[in-house]
Amino acid sequence: MSFWGKYSAVSASGNNSGRSRQPALGSDKLYIYTENFPPYNMSSTGRAFEHNGDGIDGLCTEMVKAVLQASGLDYVIKLRNWDYGYNRALNKKNHGIFCTTYTESRAPQFKWVGPLANNLWTIFAPAGTNLQIDDLEDTRGLLYAGYRGDVMTEYLLERGYKVSEMESDDLNPKRLELGQVDLWIADQLAGPYFASQQDVEGLVPVYSFNKTELYLAMNMETPDEVIQKLNQGLETIKNNGIYEAIETKYGL
Repeated sequence: MSFWGKYSAVSASGNNSGRSRQPALGSDKLYIYTENFPPYNMSSTGRAFEHNGDGIDGLCTEMVKAVLQASGLDYVIKLRNWDYGYNRALNKKNHGIFCTTYTESRAPQFKWVGPLANNLWTIFAPAGTNLQIDDLEDTRGLLYAGYRGDVMTEYLLERGYKVSEMESDDLNPKRLELGQVDLWIADQLAGPYFASQQDVEGLVPVYSFNKTELYLAMNMETPDEVIQKLNQGLETIKNNGIYEAIETKYGL
C-alpha cells in the first residue's frame, strides 16, 4: 500500500458527500470541478469521472470540502478532465475549479479562494542518472515529458524548452523509465505518487524551483458575497485546526 493509501478521508463535519444544505445566497448552487491529480485531487474509486464528492479524495479536495461546508453554501463537486472543468469555470457563473495554480495571466480571469496549498515544481530524471542540474537552463535541449494544459508544461513551452505532451500525467513516469523522454516535470508530491501507480521506482528529483500557490478559481460572474463567504470558510478551518490536520495527514 502506498503512503497515501494508508489514510482515510478527513471529514470537516461528518458530511463528506460534496453537498451542503443552504442555497448560495439565493442563487443557484455552486458547481465545483476538479481533475485526477493525486495526491491533491483524485477519484477514490479509480474512475476517470466522478459525479459527486463521495468519490473524490485528496489534499486539495479535503480542503475545498471543508471550506465549502464551513461557508454554508450549496454545492456539488464533480471530477472531470482538466480542460472540461477549466472551461466550465471560465465560462459559467457559479462554477469553479481546483486546485488551480495562481499565475499573473490567470489572475484577471477568475475570482480566487485561497491559497489552499502549495506545490513545488520538480524535475525528475531516470533511476541511476548522473545528471546534475544547477539551473533550469542546464536542461535546454533535453526532451521533457509533460501534459497538455498543465501550468508547468506551459511554462517550459513558453521559454522554448522541448516538451512531449500527453493528455494526462499518468503515463509520464513510465515514458521516463523507458527512455522515451529525458526528463519529467511534475509536482514534488504528485510525481512520486504517479510513479508508484505505474510501478516505476527510483526516479531521481534533480532540480526543484518555482514554489506556487494553489487555489479554488471561481467564475468571474460569481457574486462577490459568495467569494467572501468561501474565503471566510477558509479562515474558519485554519482557526479550528481542520486545515492543519489535513496538511499533517498528507505529510506537510
